[in-house]
Amino acid sequence: MSKLVEIIKELLRDAFSATLELCKVMVPILILVKVLQELGLIQYLAWPLEPVMALVGLPAEMGLVWASAIINNIYTGMIVLASLVGDNPLTTAQATIIGVLMLVAHGIPVECAIARKSGARFLFQVFMRLVGAFIFAWILHSIYSATGTLQGPATMLFQVDAATDTSIMGWAMDQGRNLISIFFIILGLLIMMRVLHAIKVIDLMNRILRPVLDLIGIGPKASAITVIGLTMGLSYGGGLIINEAKSGTVGKEDIFYSLTLMGLCHSLIEDTLLIMVIGGHISGVLWGRLLLSVLIMAGVVQIVRRLSPEFQNKYLWVAK
Repeated sequence: MSKLVEIIKELLRDAFSATLELCKVMVPILILVKVLQELGLIQYLAWPLEPVMALVGLPAEMGLVWASAIINNIYTGMIVLASLVGDNPLTTAQATIIGVLMLVAHGIPVECAIARKSGARFLFQVFMRLVGAFIFAWILHSIYSATGTLQGPATMLFQVDAATDTSIMGWAMDQGRNLISIFFIILGLLIMMRVLHAIKVIDLMNRILRPVLDLIGIGPKASAITVIGLTMGLSYGGGLIINEAKSGTVGKEDIFYSLTLMGLCHSLIEDTLLIMVIGGHISGVLWGRLLLSVLIMAGVVQIVRRLSPEFQNKYLWVAK
C-alpha cells in the first residue's frame, strides 16, 4: 500500500512539475494570442504561411499553431490551436495533418541543439524536420482528399468551448480551465506510460523496430539507442547519443542517421496519444509517420553514402 501511495505521489509531482514548466511558456503566448485576436491581427500574422497551409489543406491561421510548436513544444501548439479552433473548426483529416506538422517539427531550437551536441549539423537537422513535416502533411492531405476519408468533424478532447462570457475575466477563467485540463492530460500520459512499461509494450516495440533500422542502414551499435529515441523521445535517445559520441563507440555516420531518423519520428507513444487528444487519427499520426520516416531515411542513407567526404563533413556532420 505504501508503495502505491509513493507511486501516486511521484506521478502527481511529475505532472505538476511538467505543467508548471509549460505554463511559464504558455501563459505569455496565450496573452499574446488574445491581444492579436482582439486587434484582428491573427490573419495578418499567419498570412506568410498561408500558401504552405493551403498546400496541405489547412486554414491560414493554423500556421500560427505550427509556428508555436516549432519554437516551443507540442503542448504550446495544442493550446494555441484550442484558442483558435472555435473560429476554425477542423475535420479529422485536418486535425491529423496539423498534428503531423507538430509531431515532426516541434521544439526545434532545443531538439536540434541536442543533435548538434552529438556532432550533427544544426542547419541540416532543422531543414530535414521542416521539410519532412511538410512532405508528410502534403502526402496525407493528398491521400485523405483523394479517398474522401476522415472528412467528418474532429473529435477534440481538448478544446475551448464557445464562451458565454466574452469579457477579459471570462476569457481568463476559460484559459485557467484549459491549463488544468493540460495537467490531467499530462497525468494521464504518465500513467499510460507506466502501464505500457509494466505490460512490456515498450519492449515489444523495441523488438519490432530494431530489424527495421538494420534494414535501412543504421548500424547495430546505434540501433538500440535509436529505438529508445523512437519510442521514448529525442531527449532520451539524444542524451544517450551524446554520451556515445563522446566515447567514440559509435561512428559519426551512424550518429547522423540515428539523429535524423529520431528527428523525423520520435516519442511514438506519448506524442501520438497527445495528438489524438486534439482529434488526430492514428492512420497519420502513428502509422503514416512511422512508414514515411523509414522510407525517407532509407533514401537519405543511400544518398549520403554517395556524397563526397568534404560535403558530408561541411553540411551533415562534424568531422572527428
